[in-house]
Formats: sequence, structure tokens, C-alpha cells
Amino acid sequence: MSYSTRLGGEWGQSLGAPASDSARYSPHSSVMSRADGQLLEAKNLWRSYHRGSETIHALAGFSLSLAPGEIVSIVGRSGSGKTTMLNQIGCLDRPSRGSLRIADTEVTGLAEQDLVRFRRDHIGFIFQLFYLIPTLTVEENIRLPLIFARKHDEQRVSELIERVGLDKSRRALPKQLDGGDMQRVAIARALVNRPRILLADEPTGRLEKKSRGEVLDIFKELARDGLGIIMATHDPELAQEANRKLELSDGRIVTEKRTKSEARYQKLDARSTEQEKK
Repeated sequence: MSYSTRLGGEWGQSLGAPASDSARYSPHSSVMSRADGQLLEAKNLWRSYHRGSETIHALAGFSLSLAPGEIVSIVGRSGSGKTTMLNQIGCLDRPSRGSLRIADTEVTGLAEQDLVRFRRDHIGFIFQLFYLIPTLTVEENIRLPLIFARKHDEQRVSELIERVGLDKSRRALPKQLDGGDMQRVAIARALVNRPRILLADEPTGRLEKKSRGEVLDIFKELARDGLGIIMATHDPELAQEANRKLELSDGRIVTEKRTKSEARYQKLDARSTEQEKK
């Protein structure tokens, strides 16, 4: 089962489940770890399955940290472990062993109802296939997570519509949009509950070059605002635009590199700091 197919179903579940009155975390808790300022820290995650007498390690000792404002790309051939990794980081599945700390909360020990609420409040998801409701308008699709979360924030909906450049299409149906605009709706929908981490599964996989560049520009702008982004992709150009690029094989990280884009980001930050001093 593909990541997008599975997540499409669980996304609805995560929005529709009632919040537990005895939640073990506060949605207003610090989004950064007290120890080192990380939004996310996965340590030695394993996900193992049993098939008869055989044990399959879909994820084997996976470790990853994500800082505010950082974009990390995950690459690897089909079957390399990207799907399993995203399921773990997105709190859609539990690891066989290991630690996963998000927003200063160890999520592996949360009860299922608390985990659903935590996922809804802290993690946004973007899918290759968009998963827009065809009978709802742009603004209604974006508002949907708020409805399931029993929230009302029309200002937030309007801000996001404007931010992704869809103000003139807010009452359009998905069938009236091109692929790039549908992905803009999906991005706004993922952000409406103010998550601190954004997970993107092949976010440009169905888009033409111009729309791919526009989506990437939105990601960079969101990162500058402090959002942490992890994207799985087969697009080598997109992967190089991240701060770090990780390659998975057989559930393990085989390479991890700082990209040329990271060097450009550091130069821009240095220039900005110098200008502020002046």
C-alpha cells in the first residue's frame, strides 16, 4: 500500500476522532526540544514485520533530527523504506523499538486517541494525489480540518488562501483547477491547524516544471517562518533544494549530505545578520 493511499484514509481519521479529555500533552507546549532546539528527533527507530518464520526490517536503526526552518529531502528507490519512515515520523504507525520525540513529547507512548490529537495539532500532510474533496470549494477544502478539530478560524483560512495565491479561486471546485493550484489548496489545508512539521510525499510528482518551482518557493517561504519540512521525492532537482538530503536503502540511511542550497542559505543568513548589525 502506498504512503499516499494509506495516509489519505488515516488523515480523515485523525481529523474526525474526538479529542481525549485526558490528553497527555498540551497543544500549546513548546515546539522545540528543551535540550537542543529540535522540532523532531528520531533515535534508532526500527519497524519489523514477521512473514512466517522470516523477519522483515522495513526500517532499521533510523535516526533523524529536524530543526525549525529546516528542509530535509528523503530519496531512495521504491522499497527503500521511505513509506515506512514517513508513517513513523507522521505518527501513523508505531515503531517496533526506538524513540520518537516531537515538540518535546515522546510520542511512542501516547494512547491511540491522544496520538490522533497530537498528529492533528502538530503535523501537516501533503500528498502527491492531493486528496481534495471534489464537491467542496477551495476555501471549504482548506477549512475542513478546522471543522473536524471543532475550531472556527475564518481569518486563518483567508490568510492561507491569500498566501498560496488562490484568492481569486476561493470558490472554485477542484475540477476547475490545474494541478499546481490543487497542490496549493493541499498546502493551505495542511497548514490550517498551525502545525510545526510538514510532511510531503512526492509533492511535485504530478506537476509540470513551472508549478514545481512555485510549490518549492512556498516551501522555502514556510521554512523561513520556522516550519520544519520533510519531503520524500524521486525528483533529484527538488531533493537538492533542501538543506539536507538523505538516501535510504533497505530501511537504513546510506548517505546524508548538506546540499549546495544549504550553502546558499547560510550565505544569505550571514548577509542578513551583517545588515542587522549595521
